[in-house]
Amino acid sequence: MSTAQVAVTTKKDWSSDQEVRWCPGCGDYGILLAVQTLMPDLGIAPENTVFISGIGCSSRFPYYMNTYGMHSIHGRAPAIATGLAVARPDLDVWVITGDGDGLSIGGNHLIHALRRNVNLNILLFNNRIYGLTKGQFSPTSEVGKVTKSTPMGSIDPPFNPLAVALGAEASFVARTHDLDRKHMIETFRAAHEHHGTSFVEIYQNCNVFNDGQFDDVTKKQARDEMMINLEHGEPVTFGTDGHRAVAMGVDGQLRLVERSEVAPEEILVHDAHRHDPSLAFALARLSHDDHSPTPFGVFRDIQRPEYTGAVADQVMAASERNGPGDLAGLLRSNGTWTVD
Repeated sequence: MSTAQVAVTTKKDWSSDQEVRWCPGCGDYGILLAVQTLMPDLGIAPENTVFISGIGCSSRFPYYMNTYGMHSIHGRAPAIATGLAVARPDLDVWVITGDGDGLSIGGNHLIHALRRNVNLNILLFNNRIYGLTKGQFSPTSEVGKVTKSTPMGSIDPPFNPLAVALGAEASFVARTHDLDRKHMIETFRAAHEHHGTSFVEIYQNCNVFNDGQFDDVTKKQARDEMMINLEHGEPVTFGTDGHRAVAMGVDGQLRLVERSEVAPEEILVHDAHRHDPSLAFALARLSHDDHSPTPFGVFRDIQRPEYTGAVADQVMAASERNGPGDLAGLLRSNGTWTVD
């Protein structure tokens, strides 16, 4: 990313002149507003920023940003973004995807971008349904989900997006939701500041095909008791007046406890910078459904070698050893033949 001085911008500078076309009440509007509100504070320029999406409702995002962008192929946004980030490391590259686009046909591309640690910011909108194609079950839909494609209920165990990302050794993993603009902005800012691949799952309501999926957790009246806010270096407590907490048993399992029933030293202290991903993985799996306390915030934020820099180092080393590249010579090397 470029560190050169850039002109001061406003939200208007980052908003395109295109009419925003999502269903009225869609959670995508809130996410778009959060991103457009954040961008002027990042010290970057619209002309040095790129949004790349795949296919799905969320993938209309690049149209609404006054930046460079590409509405690409189903599931392939991480692959296209990887190519751009490697070729132009001076750019800020964002990937917009959904639970269907990113975890079904695009699952392979997603996990390899994460394991390579390409310098990308990946925002995955998770509404646990296929919205663009009118309401089929998705890779994150719960077992028993009745949809147009599962009239007797889904029998597929769902993916946990954060667990998938952590399993791929993602260096930055976080979760936020579309009803809290401040939390989204803080989370997206932390993702942008991270050098390497940042992965953010966003609970996003599809009010047409899966309305209220996350209400028991994210609605304002439920948040105190149901949202577990993770802060690095702080005890993991939640509930009205912080009466509940997360504790780790001697068996290594995380449990939800009443704070008054355990000693202070038994309460888990969140360590987002812990290199071993097992604790972040356990937190990601703490919630088993949409009706139980669920962690939000930054689960993991570590530093490890970034892919773009490693590629550049190899190219430089090859150039110093072999001299300037000869594309014409490569095309006519031993791997070619002539057909009469």
